[in-house]
Amino acid sequence: MNTSPSQQDRVLDGALACVARVGLGKTTLDDVAREAGCARATVYRCFPGKHALFVAVLQRELDALGARAIEAAGETDSLADAIVAVILTGSEAFESHAALRFVVEHEQEILTPQLAFDRGSAALRGAAVLIAPAFTRFLEPSRAERLGEWVARLTLSYLLNPSEQMRLDDRARVRELVVDFVLPGVTQSVRSFESVTAVAATAFEGDSA
Repeated sequence: MNTSPSQQDRVLDGALACVARVGLGKTTLDDVAREAGCARATVYRCFPGKHALFVAVLQRELDALGARAIEAAGETDSLADAIVAVILTGSEAFESHAALRFVVEHEQEILTPQLAFDRGSAALRGAAVLIAPAFTRFLEPSRAERLGEWVARLTLSYLLNPSEQMRLDDRARVRELVVDFVLPGVTQSVRSFESVTAVAATAFEGDSA
C-alpha cells in the first residue's frame, strides 16, 4: 500500500517534534506515530525503520535549507553579498531549528561521529552541492561547488564552536569576514591562475616564433 506525500510529511514532522522534545536517541517509532496521529504500521509503510526515517528527515531539512539559501543569495547583486546571505541563512536555520538544537546541546555522542572523518567530509560535500547554485551567477560550476564546501565548513565551525569575535547572527561582522578573508581567497586564486596561464601562453608563443 502506497502512502501519500502529505502523510509522509506528517510522519517527518512528527519525528522532528519528538526529537525536539526528547532527543534522537530516545525517540521511538511509537512516539512518532502518536505525534503524527497515525498508526505505527503507517510509519513503517512510509519508512522501513528508524534509520531510514531520520535519513529522510535530514534530507528534507537540508533540501529546504539549501532552497532558502539559494533564494536569499538570488536577491543579492555581488558574490560577497551572496556568500553573506548563505551564511546568515544557515545561522538562522541552526538557531531556530528546535530538533537540531536539542541534538547539538544534549546528544553530542550521536552528532560527533556524523561530523568526523569520512562521514563529516561526505556531509560537507553534500552541503556544497546544495548551496553551489547560490554562487553560479558569479563563478563557473566547479569553483562554485568548491566555494560552497568552504562556506559550509566555515559556517559549521562557527556554529558548533562559537567565537566572541565572530557572531553569525551579526550581518556586519559576517560581511567583514567574507570581504576580508573569504572573497580574497576566491578572487585571488582566479587572478593567480589567469596570470600563470598568461605567462605560459606568452612563453609558448615566444618559443614558437
